[in-house]
Amino acid sequence: MGKLKGFIGLVFDVVDETTNLVERTHDAVVDRTVRRFAPLEPAKSTATVVTSVQRAISGGVFESIRVVNGLVRDGADAVIDLTEHEFESAMEEASETLATPLSSEAAGTASWVIDQAQASINGLWGDYLARRQSDLDLGMDFRVDGRSLQLDPQSLRDAIDQPSSKVAVFVHGLATTEWLWSLDSEEHYGTPAVTFGSRLRDDYGITPLYVRYNTGRHISQNGQALSELLAELVDAYPLRIEEITLVGHSMGGLVARSAAHYGDVHRSSWVSHLRHLACIGSPHLGAPLEKSVNLLAGILRRVDAAGAQVPAEVLGTRSAGIKDLRHGYILDDEWYGADPDSVFLNARRNVPLVDGVGYYFVAATISPDPSHPIGTLLGDLLVRLPSASGQAPEPAHRIPFRSGVVLPGMDHVHLANHPAVYDALQGFLGASFGHERPIH
Repeated sequence: MGKLKGFIGLVFDVVDETTNLVERTHDAVVDRTVRRFAPLEPAKSTATVVTSVQRAISGGVFESIRVVNGLVRDGADAVIDLTEHEFESAMEEASETLATPLSSEAAGTASWVIDQAQASINGLWGDYLARRQSDLDLGMDFRVDGRSLQLDPQSLRDAIDQPSSKVAVFVHGLATTEWLWSLDSEEHYGTPAVTFGSRLRDDYGITPLYVRYNTGRHISQNGQALSELLAELVDAYPLRIEEITLVGHSMGGLVARSAAHYGDVHRSSWVSHLRHLACIGSPHLGAPLEKSVNLLAGILRRVDAAGAQVPAEVLGTRSAGIKDLRHGYILDDEWYGADPDSVFLNARRNVPLVDGVGYYFVAATISPDPSHPIGTLLGDLLVRLPSASGQAPEPAHRIPFRSGVVLPGMDHVHLANHPAVYDALQGFLGASFGHERPIH
């Protein structure tokens, strides 16, 4: 019921916001008309009177649309409330049927489609959903076999088969869910249910847990939420946790770094168990696509024409999480109080790494030779090599990763479940497994 109500509520929100956008565009056109007559009298006075009447009429029209939209929304909510019990029972039964182990076979199923649609909406407008307290807001939780994991001892014992004292937490990237970790599993491993987490469990007895979260919120907000969630996990876990490993893909790597930082600053107990933090294709210095979109929106905003202002406003609605990717922000202080659409401002700070924790990166280039101009220019198509490896031009601003690898001939998305990435993870975490391999 929550998802259905959330989707329907979003439709009505879109009608409202579209009406507001059209009204603002209309008023901007009217203002330009008045300015053209500004130096001339009596044309100026006449134009002012005419436009005032026009605005009064058009304002009434736009307001009537909002009123009707609100009435229809109330009616839809009433219908949903009347059928709430029956619908929730059906959804609960369907959820039990659809929930499956993490597997590439889930792609295209009803559960996967619904989850992915919700994740995409969260990625694009998740901060808006959070402010509206929408039922579509994913919030943040741990997931096991497609189900939310309750953080109490009995629920953990029931959900986790043979829990280990070593835990690996996997954090997905923008506009996705934990299903991405099983991408192309059958192609790579001959079976659909293989992920980095399942391989760590089978090879080393490590318990994998997967985070699902609203990727449209600020990265720093998600980092703090993850830190709090990890603290709850440590308190409720059936065994004493000896070692925590965080593995983040794309935005997930930034969220993991943010969580470690805030956990350390707040002296959270879980940080004493943190041993490794691996970032896979994460834009530590920013993502070029978001920089390009921001630049385009900035140019359009400066063009005094409705045809430019409308797309500029639409582009400006992208989420806070996406805008944080422009420079790789992971702290509140980097974005708070600043213009989120500034073209030139880069407030990224040097965030110290947590003492005693091994930080690692995995980067990729689509070209077989990382030094090829295409690989240098495009990186893995979404993140360039210097950003993924934290190698800022100024030495003082570089991220001092303990180790890292560059994988040639691979794109951004497929890093989430490629055997070569798992080999790299084994090398990073080798000391914990009783062996250690050099990484080049």
